[in-house]
Amino acid sequence: MPKIDIEEELDLALALEEPSMFKVLLHNDDYTSMDFVVEVLIGIFHKSQAQSEEIMLQIHDKGKAICGVYTFEIAQTKAQQVKQKAKQNEFPLLATIEEDN
Repeated sequence: MPKIDIEEELDLALALEEPSMFKVLLHNDDYTSMDFVVEVLIGIFHKSQAQSEEIMLQIHDKGKAICGVYTFEIAQTKAQQVKQKAKQNEFPLLATIEEDN
């Protein structure tokens, strides 16, 4: 039976990389109300009222804004939750994800 070097195993464990992170962005459109965007930011992204209003204005002024940075699975889930909530409320609000460099 081969002898296992414990230090070698520890080195392998420490070599694990941090997971890639992804930005969730909301995009401006001509139909989604500002109040609804604030509601999404509070409900899905757990932002405060003040943070939500600030991000909503960035979306309005710049065309899009980052709502949060998460692991891929969480970012994908958040974008899907936005899509569902927007559809239920008949808004075309778009959420996309991009790798955070």
